[in-house]
Amino acid sequence: MTDALRPRIAMTMGDPSGIGPELAVRLLAEPDTLDQADVRLLATPAELDAACEEAGVQVPTSPEPTAGHVTLVPPQLGDRPVARGRATVEGGRRAMTDLLHCLDLYRSDSVDAIMFTPLNKSALHWAGMHEEDELRWFAKELGWDGTTSELNFVPGLTTSRVTSHVALSEVSRRISARSVLDATRLLHQVVRDNGAESPRLAVCALNPHAGENGQFGREEIDHIEPGVELARAEGIDASGPFPCDTIFIEARDGRFDGVVTMYHDQGQIAMKLLGFDQGVTVQGGLPVPIATPAHGTAYGIVGKGVASLGPTRRAFEIATNLGRRASLARAAQPAGG
Repeated sequence: MTDALRPRIAMTMGDPSGIGPELAVRLLAEPDTLDQADVRLLATPAELDAACEEAGVQVPTSPEPTAGHVTLVPPQLGDRPVARGRATVEGGRRAMTDLLHCLDLYRSDSVDAIMFTPLNKSALHWAGMHEEDELRWFAKELGWDGTTSELNFVPGLTTSRVTSHVALSEVSRRISARSVLDATRLLHQVVRDNGAESPRLAVCALNPHAGENGQFGREEIDHIEPGVELARAEGIDASGPFPCDTIFIEARDGRFDGVVTMYHDQGQIAMKLLGFDQGVTVQGGLPVPIATPAHGTAYGIVGKGVASLGPTRRAFEIATNLGRRASLARAAQPAGG
């Protein structure tokens, strides 16, 4: 029987053409990392050795899950040469294949959460990922039709989105009381699972000045405020809608644990200003927790050893927290339940 307090994390090195391998081995070389969880890394011994040599670190391994050691999982496309420092179809194919392998590990009850280092959307598209983002691709591969949202984390604050990777011209028509409730409910759950006992949530308006009582649009009156009321009726501590050009100041100062945003850049600009070097993305709402640093493959600094480890370290902590929560929930279920 596994120790529910030590979740099992499947980790990939992301797009091998980018800084992902460097970030993965630097993280795994830190003793505190392997004290938190049992890590299954999708890499061959040769790939691990090459990444460690480039980064100047050592990562202890064991053929079986052992505290303080990484267990290597043979990847399906291991040891195939991939060009470094630029987007490639080979890099995208390897990243996708590794993620599919992680989903298989979850389906077989071999892991509690998944973490991957940065991917490149162009490389993934060339390799065959045609959904609007990785979240929708994960949902399709899992056959999952529940509520999903990308969640973004900086220390002390998390955001969810009512709409995500869509044109701005599509945003208004996708906002409804139900979609606001869904994004608020999901944010409440994930922030709570990550350690906040009673999350305090703010909900953004869509229009300038929160619509000025309908002068600048009725989305706040017709959809957003009713969605907030539905969330409050479920016992969620949500308030709003607030003008988005001021609410992040209050959130930064500690009044809120999370903010529900209406579209991608409404939250992302604020979050990256608040903590670009600590940003994490969680694929929220899926049946398995999935986390990744909220930055790209940084092809221009591959091999230079200067990539910031902060977001990767934080992504691992969040994946561990969410994976532990999922493991404990399963352990509490009655036999056959």
